[in-house]
Amino acid sequence: MVEQKKQDPEIPYLTRTQVLVAMGATATLLWIVAKVWLRLGNFLLFEWHWYPRDFALGLGVGVMITVLSGLAYRLYPPYRQSADYYLELVLKPLVWPDLIWLGLLPGLSEELLFRGVMLSALGLDHFAVIGSSVCFGILHLSGSQQWPYVIWATIIGIILGYSALLSGNLLVPIVAHMMTNWVSSCLWKLQNS
Repeated sequence: MVEQKKQDPEIPYLTRTQVLVAMGATATLLWIVAKVWLRLGNFLLFEWHWYPRDFALGLGVGVMITVLSGLAYRLYPPYRQSADYYLELVLKPLVWPDLIWLGLLPGLSEELLFRGVMLSALGLDHFAVIGSSVCFGILHLSGSQQWPYVIWATIIGIILGYSALLSGNLLVPIVAHMMTNWVSSCLWKLQNS
């Protein structure tokens, strides 16, 4: 069995405060970009409504993504190494209550921009799903060796994009994204405590 060599971080390890500030700043920046794009564009924000059925669908999509991520993690070593690097960078300094913010902030701000605004701006079609998903994947690039994680985030973006298009409700990818972040971060924290 070949021993995996641990990647040296391309960016220095962050403190808890730095991670929380970075999450808040990123969420604020994505929200501002979404608002400006909506103001300047000739399109509407993708609709979202509070329907229990769509909330449940979002939970189901979140569970599906978490299961698929777990399979990719177990079966594809380059993804596992890339995910561990990214998750150690983000999750290691956080304490358990911080994981609430890890679900809420990216789940809301990233879905607002990538599915709520970008899908509508690009035309609510297959091109829009692929384009917004590639941008979503690139957002998760934290170093030149992180391409397996970026590719996986792009695939997750495609799932989230189609969940929005097929349901007609932005609530579905928002709930799925939050659920995926919460469950996967809790599992990672438990495994690496």
